[in-house]
Amino acid sequence: MNDAYEVVVIGGGAAGLSGALMLARSRRSVLVIDAGQPRNAPAEGIHGLLGREGMSPLELLARGREEVRGYGGEVEEGEVASVGRDGDGFAVRLADGRGVGAKRLLVTAGLVDELPPIPGLRERWGRDVVHCPYCHGWEIRDQAIGVLATGPMSVHQALLFSQLSDDVMFFANGQEVSAEQREQLVSRSVEIVTGEVEGLEIAGDRITGVRLDGKTVRREAIAVATRMVARAAFLADLGLKTVEHPTGMGEHIPADPTGRTEVAGVWAAGNVADLSAQVGSAAAAGALAGAQINADLVLNP
Repeated sequence: MNDAYEVVVIGGGAAGLSGALMLARSRRSVLVIDAGQPRNAPAEGIHGLLGREGMSPLELLARGREEVRGYGGEVEEGEVASVGRDGDGFAVRLADGRGVGAKRLLVTAGLVDELPPIPGLRERWGRDVVHCPYCHGWEIRDQAIGVLATGPMSVHQALLFSQLSDDVMFFANGQEVSAEQREQLVSRSVEIVTGEVEGLEIAGDRITGVRLDGKTVRREAIAVATRMVARAAFLADLGLKTVEHPTGMGEHIPADPTGRTEVAGVWAAGNVADLSAQVGSAAAAGALAGAQINADLVLNP
């Protein structure tokens, strides 16, 4: 790792590696710092990504790292602790004490899924506890699916999963269901289950049911809308903080369509800026941001 680069990319997922690839191919000195905590690590495969359907998320990232390195880019393992101004550029400090300078930053650190504190959810997360019908719906098609209410998107989530199975239950879990929402659910043959969810029943390596009010309701898979919070605490010294997303899904870093943030010299792409971005759209956003950073360096070296 050198003392300084034209661009430091914080986060080595699909967005960060795609941005780094664009920059490296433009002959920019670029360093990717990756904490090794990909959001989709528990998943067996990536879905909806043309040409890479079903590929292991970790294999995709390994290929991406090699491609970036093949064009002279660098990829380093580490966790960024803080970022501060250093003249016209930035000083990036890692948790292990190492430091590096950058003219521009591309933030692609992703997000953290915050799950309700219900026993069993975290243990089965990314397997038979899922959040996205497009990422995991096919894999649990025709199963007995339970949708656990956690916020404003839960009813919509239940409606989407009802397209994939004729046996979907909506566990209200204390959340109020309006007359309009009830009509929507009933029209899709989604049964509404009241009462507080106490936990999941797990046998071996699979879910068998949902516990509530002293009974167990048989279910084979659970869909739950998490609260998604961008990983961005290390940007506090720059005055760049996460804000509530307009949908109520969580917190993100606001950025324009090119990835440019309100702090000069800092771009953001992937889930850190777009909470609902899948792998393909995250990669596309990272590539666009990389191209925009290169153009900015051409005009303002």
